[in-house]
Amino acid sequence: MNKIQRLLPGAALFFFCLFPFTAMPQSSAAGNNRDWVKQSDHYTQMLIDLDKKYSPEYGSEEGLAEYDTLISAPTLANQLAKRKEEEQLVSVFTTALEKEKQEPVLQDLHILIHHMNLDFRQQDYQLAHQVPFLNAASFIYGGLKILLDDQTAADRRNAAVVRIRKYAGLEAGYQSITTIFEDRVTHQMAAQDMIYPSRQHMELDLSRNASIIAGIAELCKKYNLKGWEEPYEILKKQIEDYDLWTRDQVLPKARADFRMPPEEYALAIENYGIDIPPVEIAKMAHAAFTNIQNEMKPIAAEIARQHHLSSTDYRSVMRELKKDQLHGDSIMPVYERHLKDIEAIIRQHQLVTLPNRPAIIRLATAAETAQQPAPHMVHPPFLNNTGQRGVFVLPLNMPAAPGEKTENKYDDFTFDAASWTVIAHEARPGHELQFDKMVEEGVSKARALYAYNSTNVEGWGLYAEYMIRPYMPLEGRLVSLDYYLLRAARAFLDPELQAGTITQEQAFQLLTTDVVQSKAFADEEVQRFTLKAPGQANSYFYGFTKMIALRKEAEVALGSKFKPLHFHDFILSQGLLPPALIKQAVEQEFIPAEKN
Repeated sequence: MNKIQRLLPGAALFFFCLFPFTAMPQSSAAGNNRDWVKQSDHYTQMLIDLDKKYSPEYGSEEGLAEYDTLISAPTLANQLAKRKEEEQLVSVFTTALEKEKQEPVLQDLHILIHHMNLDFRQQDYQLAHQVPFLNAASFIYGGLKILLDDQTAADRRNAAVVRIRKYAGLEAGYQSITTIFEDRVTHQMAAQDMIYPSRQHMELDLSRNASIIAGIAELCKKYNLKGWEEPYEILKKQIEDYDLWTRDQVLPKARADFRMPPEEYALAIENYGIDIPPVEIAKMAHAAFTNIQNEMKPIAAEIARQHHLSSTDYRSVMRELKKDQLHGDSIMPVYERHLKDIEAIIRQHQLVTLPNRPAIIRLATAAETAQQPAPHMVHPPFLNNTGQRGVFVLPLNMPAAPGEKTENKYDDFTFDAASWTVIAHEARPGHELQFDKMVEEGVSKARALYAYNSTNVEGWGLYAEYMIRPYMPLEGRLVSLDYYLLRAARAFLDPELQAGTITQEQAFQLLTTDVVQSKAFADEEVQRFTLKAPGQANSYFYGFTKMIALRKEAEVALGSKFKPLHFHDFILSQGLLPPALIKQAVEQEFIPAEKN
């Protein structure tokens, strides 16, 4: 259920201009007959064109083949040149605020301005204070994986060979990416009083780079590319040499403490859509954690009675439920069956309008499971879409081989009772509806691309679980509450780890004991809080609290006229608006319309 791969982690924000963190679904405005969309998209297209100019990989991800043989050149000169053009755009958008009259257009202009201003603040902080950890292996893999994907047209894939040559500096006019990265890091190291990256983060990522480099070759072989071998070997050697240079020049100066400086952490949580201080969200989450545990107790006791279990403690009951693991091909039938069950619940109780087409579920390959061991939604192409849809991907769970240790295996998603809440979050009524409706019904480009943050996306995913939870079987309800418990734990563990009031070992112990996570999942979570994406994990709980508060406001305002179906359809129709703008839309549009 982790979508953090869609966000730029840690020091990668140093090059936010290369792969914009907003590279999220772009809808086709052709299906949207609202007049204001055309005017809004006119402004947004200016920023899209600028992003594609400096980040051709972003253009490829949008489905534009003309960008496929181009690559980013992440030099300081290019970063400053893009900044100058962005500042000019902010001026254009600010002037437009004075003449535009339509409220949705004004909202979208504010979205664009806020997006760029936040990027400016992050960039200023990074240039003034940080020596970045720039991982060439991950950067290059990301630019190639866009093309080497099952949803990319076959005639576009061989452009990856051109990108390999350019990443290696083998084409006229191109420097190797590793040379550019080394120059950028060296430039920052020459400044005074700089903050170095976390040693733990660097060591973890560097230890995985051999697999990433090998993964590039595997993709080239999978899609039968021609002429990739020679430039790949050169690029491979460059990355290996760059990693050795990083270990020699940067790693010895890395800071022993994983914690971000407070100013950097504040920028991180703002980037993820959280607009209250970390200590405040932690206080809310602690209270919720206790309340959720109390809610779990009677459900666990009833399950224990029905199954004749010796202990009624929710932790013991959860462990018993997790013993009934699904393996290999037995996973898919369970998930497909419970997806149909949930769709029937949605229709019976009129919770949200479902499309007439089925949702797509598939089992991950062994390689995909190794890279992303949690269930997740892979969004479809959103530009030039020819009918592709989002795909709900389930991790593969293989029985342990003879003699293999099982203590570090995931057991958190591959049992029957867990499937209910996972489906609700990732598929219906969660992310699958959230993303696909933007394609099928159309929203403005600003809302699909630049309004995105983790709070509004994951807040809906957790709210989707809440919608279905009352109708789940007892076992499903207990596991769903346990996942809600996890989201509350995230919202106080993340800030408290960053504040230094708890240790990584204490966080790991709470996750394995009170949240009943596998050791593998708990370890991944602690890495998320400390190394991969500090601040992001808070967004699930915070986004959910904003959704619940907004629903209660609508219920109070409408009384007996409140219809969950209408409310949920309206929320989804708004695209990926942040909580403040969703609240404004509900108050100014939804509530008055429902009253009438």
